[in-house]
Amino acid sequence: MDMIQRLSMAGIVPVIKVEDANDAVPLCKALSDGGLPVAEITFRSDAAEEAIRRVHAELPEVILGAGTVLTTEQADRATAAGATYIVSPGLNPEVVKHCQAIGVPIVPGCANPSDVEVALSLGLTTVKFFPAEAMGGLATIKAMSAPYGNVRFLPTGGVSEANLLDYLAFNKVVACGGSWMVDQKAIAAKDWAMIEALTRNAVTLMLGLELTHVGINSGSPEQAMKDAQALSKLLGWPIRDGNSSTFTGAGFEMMKKPFRGTHGHIAIGCNDVSRAKWHLERRGFVFDEESANPKDGKPKAIYLQDEIAGFAFHLLQK
Repeated sequence: MDMIQRLSMAGIVPVIKVEDANDAVPLCKALSDGGLPVAEITFRSDAAEEAIRRVHAELPEVILGAGTVLTTEQADRATAAGATYIVSPGLNPEVVKHCQAIGVPIVPGCANPSDVEVALSLGLTTVKFFPAEAMGGLATIKAMSAPYGNVRFLPTGGVSEANLLDYLAFNKVVACGGSWMVDQKAIAAKDWAMIEALTRNAVTLMLGLELTHVGINSGSPEQAMKDAQALSKLLGWPIRDGNSSTFTGAGFEMMKKPFRGTHGHIAIGCNDVSRAKWHLERRGFVFDEESANPKDGKPKAIYLQDEIAGFAFHLLQK
């Protein structure tokens, strides 16, 4: 998995300005504990280089980038300190070529079609869209995606809980950069628990995990219909009969023959199956890779390897 894919799986890239290098490790640990093992530490403070060095040494699992890189000298300092990718607010061909020469991925800022064409001429297909909201937000990204279909965007600047899901729902958006979970007052107070909580809320919003339906192993077509009719009578929901199962409304699926799970299965809807799988694997869950059900090259469903309370669980693309 290359760097861009890893950022895509994370989904949100916290953009951090560190004024005190002593704050860098506990801050990034709070982000990681909250579900985002990724940080873009910007070169907008004198503490940036030392902050990157400390996070690289003490939290090697964090996907560590250096942001606001304006010069080749800053790129060298950032990579020497441990940054594994570079982000710049604009597109400087000299900085791009230098990063390519030293073998470090770079995501330069692009705000218009001319910037995108320069990026393409340099061999780049993933760019930062900055400042995102000020430059027209998602509407501008969609407009630029029409002529540049192979370009993916990492919008940063004005992205918040209010518009995050809109950005991520567009398939040309690889991830979003944001700072709302990195509350400056919490950092000043060294309230790492608050940072962790804000981060967890952001990840929960992004993944959108919710109960979609419950599958019940009725075991035979006759019993499946009987169970469906009982639930329909109870809830007033319509019955829809299929080849392998009978649904009552959208919430219950009666299986006509033995299926996964001792008692049945539970479907958990999510905004992106691949991204949800990546995050849940970080929480210790293991998936049955052979159960992946692809659509258009992406999984639309995949089962956990183990049952929970006698039920098989699977993610389901909303």
